Amino acid sequence: MARILITSAIPYINGIKHLGNLVGSQLPADLFARYMRARGNEVLFLCATDEHATPAELAAARAGKPVAEYCAEMWQVQDRLGQGFRLSFDHFGRSSSPQNHRLTQHFAGRLAEAGLIREVSEKQMYSRADGRFLPDRYIEGTCPNCGYDKARGDQCENCTKQLDPTDLIDPRSAISGSTDLEVRETKHLYLRQSAMRDRLREWIDGKADWPVLTTSIAKKWLDDGEGLQDRGITRDLDWGIPVKKGTEDWPGMEGKVFYVWFDAPIEYIACAAEWVDAGKGEDWERWWRTDKGAEDVRYVQFMGKDNVPFHTLSFPATILGSGEPWKLVDYIKSFNYLNYDGGQFSTSQGRGVFMDQALEILPPDYWRWWLLSHAPETSDSEFTWEAFQQDVNKDLADVLGNFVSRITKFCRSKFGEVVPEGGDYGPKEAEVTAELAERLARYERHMDAIEIRKAAAELRAIWVAGNEYLQEAGPWTVFKTDEARAAAITRFALNLIPFYASLSAPFIPDAAAKMAEAMGVDLAWPESAEAALSALPGGHPFTVPDVLFAKIQDEERADWATRFAGVRT
Repeated sequence: MARILITSAIPYINGIKHLGNLVGSQLPADLFARYMRARGNEVLFLCATDEHATPAELAAARAGKPVAEYCAEMWQVQDRLGQGFRLSFDHFGRSSSPQNHRLTQHFAGRLAEAGLIREVSEKQMYSRADGRFLPDRYIEGTCPNCGYDKARGDQCENCTKQLDPTDLIDPRSAISGSTDLEVRETKHLYLRQSAMRDRLREWIDGKADWPVLTTSIAKKWLDDGEGLQDRGITRDLDWGIPVKKGTEDWPGMEGKVFYVWFDAPIEYIACAAEWVDAGKGEDWERWWRTDKGAEDVRYVQFMGKDNVPFHTLSFPATILGSGEPWKLVDYIKSFNYLNYDGGQFSTSQGRGVFMDQALEILPPDYWRWWLLSHAPETSDSEFTWEAFQQDVNKDLADVLGNFVSRITKFCRSKFGEVVPEGGDYGPKEAEVTAELAERLARYERHMDAIEIRKAAAELRAIWVAGNEYLQEAGPWTVFKTDEARAAAITRFALNLIPFYASLSAPFIPDAAAKMAEAMGVDLAWPESAEAALSALPGGHPFTVPDVLFAKIQDEERADWATRFAGVRT
């Protein structure tokens, strides 16, 4: 039994996330966690809300609430929506937790002792209209690299270039929109990432199995221009983790907080401590410290490509720089973007489908299947309502749902609600079993390698194989002349249902549970296709399940396309 630690990039607290956010981290992480559990491994799957910095403060101000109250309410909303999509976190934490406060301050103290933090007097934008310094994300303007007119003062989300606020063309306050800005002097702490460059390069070079997307972004940040730069880790904000050197005050840093990029990844570790403190687990350090049991842990992170620099460089610099035996990530699965119907998802414009809206119109399995089977692994993907309707109707309704419905209803009409006895499997069943054995092996290889689209295609092919068998074997025709042979065909086909249920559970857990319940079995990963397809003996009772997947009608598709085309109401 392997031990697998899985973290998903933690979502910002500032509102409900859209489907592009979901498929870029949390959903594929859940797929992998469910699969690894099904294979008998010990899994710890962690996620949390990212509650500090500009997005939280601005969202709270718009909501007219204190930021702590706003974050507490939105954590509940995001937790509920995660459960709605069947995200199987072992714990869903909060970066504002006391555990993260302590750990963040601890890491800062260790880095200071190691000489990896320097104090910098710097020029920072001050908004006279707002009466405050403006941290990077409070400033918007035009990117000098690509011309994107909504670049933030820390990074352009369009071209991913790292920026300083003074780099922006025509900067303005993200709070008030005011251009009445001036540069004033303030002091901040910087993590000396440049001093860690060689160690980070050596570490990254040792990850030959990482996706090209992950390593290419990391090496771009290492080498572009003057190479990896030191990075500020404090901000002039009210909301956040107070700057301390371990448990001691940090002279000159009074009233400042740690910058969100510094404390947010540390929440992965703190979340495990929250998991224990919530009574859900024991001994979180055996997952995170190699001197306390984590040396045999495989740690896998899931994230969108915009988060890669922080997870390949900044967070590892924090961990390595601490000089303590913390667990480093083994594999980073990064994703491109999911676009929406010819454009981009837009939280600010309400364009696209958001998690709460998606669950209002269809059950989670519809979304899980389509998003995962179109995961933007090697390039950006595009959601269109036409493709969504076509694929859901074909894959889920016509192939999987239709197979389960046809064979269970046929058996009930001819043999009753029990697996029929009599007859023997013949060459056709042996042929299908051999094909499914090969496909099962390929499916497992793709899932092990986190090749999500390939795994989905193989699972779809496994469903199709059953449909083709049933169509060719035709038990409804054979029954008229050879009842024993029809019984054998029906028994073989019924055995496919729990086989499908177990293999499908990571993708579509609700439908898998319904299939298993209808067949009177527990979900269990098959030891082999041969064993699985003879697991249900003659006389085993079952029930005919309700329709697993209703087809999406043209009028529904047209209505949704109009409804989610613009501003959210």
